[in-house]
Amino acid sequence: MSTSLASPALASSPSRGGLLAALHVMLLDLRPILSTLRRHRIAAGLIVLEVALTCTIVTNALHLIQTRADFLNARSGLAEPEIVMLELRGSKAVPPERAAGIASADLALLRALPGVKAATKVNQLVYYDNSSNSNVSQEPDDRGLRVNVSQYLADEQMLPTLGLKLVEGRNFTANEILDSNKVFSEPDPHIGQVIINKTLADKFFPGASALGRTIYVFGSSPATVVGIVETLTHPRLHRAQPEGGYAMMLPVRGGNVYLVRTDAAQREALIKAATAALEAVDATRVVTRARTLTEMRDAFYAQDRAMAWLMAGVCAALLLVTAMGIVGLASFWVQQRTRMIGTRRALGATQGQILRYFQLENLLLTTTGIAIGLAGAMGLSHLLMQSYELPRLPWIYLPVSAVALWLLGQVAVWVPARRAARLAPVAALRG
Repeated sequence: MSTSLASPALASSPSRGGLLAALHVMLLDLRPILSTLRRHRIAAGLIVLEVALTCTIVTNALHLIQTRADFLNARSGLAEPEIVMLELRGSKAVPPERAAGIASADLALLRALPGVKAATKVNQLVYYDNSSNSNVSQEPDDRGLRVNVSQYLADEQMLPTLGLKLVEGRNFTANEILDSNKVFSEPDPHIGQVIINKTLADKFFPGASALGRTIYVFGSSPATVVGIVETLTHPRLHRAQPEGGYAMMLPVRGGNVYLVRTDAAQREALIKAATAALEAVDATRVVTRARTLTEMRDAFYAQDRAMAWLMAGVCAALLLVTAMGIVGLASFWVQQRTRMIGTRRALGATQGQILRYFQLENLLLTTTGIAIGLAGAMGLSHLLMQSYELPRLPWIYLPVSAVALWLLGQVAVWVPARRAARLAPVAALRG
C-alpha cells in the first residue's frame, strides 16, 4: 500500500521565517495527512475512539481519586492516637434506673487506672457504626430556621477525653450532667445547657457570637449555648452531606461505649488493664471490642483506599493500552510507507520533516479523540452526580486530562516516527 507522505514543496524547510513559516509548513502538511487518514478510516477511527474512551474514564477516575484522597485526609479534630474505645455487653439486661449508677462506677474505675488522662461514655463516635441526630431550631416547636444536628451525649470529661478545643465559653460542670433515662422518659425533655460546634454557631448566628444565646433541641424547652468547640464532626464524617456537619453536645450521660485517653505508647497496656478491671466488677459482662481510634480510622477508610487504588490501576491500564495502540498503529503505518519515506528522503526531505509529519498526524488523531472524550467526561460526571450523589467534576480536570493525553500521544509516536526518520533513502527504496 502506498500513501503520499508530503508535498514536494516541503522537501526542504525554510531556514528563516520564524513562527509564521513553521505554521505555514504545518498547514501544508495537513493536506497529505488528511488524505492518508481518509484512506485508513477504520484504523484512525479506532485510535480516536480509544483516546476518547481513555479521556472520558481517566478524567472522572482522577476526580474520584481526588475525592477519596480528600476523605482520607479529613480531620476529625480528635486526639486520635491517644483514644481507646471499649464496648461492653452483659449477659443480662440492666434495668434503666440502674444504668446511670453503673456507668458512674465504671468511669470512676477507668479514671483511676495508671496513665489515664480522662474517660467518658458516649452514645456515638466518629469511625463507629452509629449516629444520633435531632432537629434543632431557633424558635420553639421547630419554628423558624431548623437544621438536622448530630447529637452527642456527654459528661464533663468528654472534651478532655476527645481532645476538643473550646473557642468560646466553658465546659459542662459535674452538677449539670443529667441521667439519660430520666431526661428522655419525659414527653418534653428539658436540656438547660448545650455545647455546639462552630459550624452550627455560624449557621444560626452569622457574624455574631452564639455564646449565651438560646436554641431549641426538644419542642418548646430552650437550651443555652454555654460553649463552642472548634471541631466536632458528624460521626459519619465525609459520608454526611454538607448540612450534616452540624453537631452539638448535651449534658446527659448515656450510650454504651467507653472512651479512655492515654499516651499513645500506653494504649495496648491500657486496653488490657481496662478490660480486666471492667470484667472483674461483673463476671457477666464482657468487653466485646477494644480498639484504638487509629485502628478504627484505618478500618473506616479501608473501602476508600481500595477505591483510590482501583481507580489508579484503571487509569494506568487505560493509559498504557492507549500508548501501545498509538505505537502499534504508527509502526504499522511506517512499515506501509517505507518506500514513500525513501522517495521523500531521496528528494531532499530531512529527518525533522519526516518526524514532524508523524507527530502532526498523531496530534490530529489525539485532538479529535480528546474533544470527544471531554464531552463524554462531562456526560459521565453528570450521570455519576445523579446516580451516586458525587460532586461535580471540576473544570480544571479537563485541560489537565487533555494535556496529559497530548503528551502521551507525542511520546508514544516518537519511537516509530524516529525510526522512520532515520531510514536511509537507499535502504527504504529497496524495502
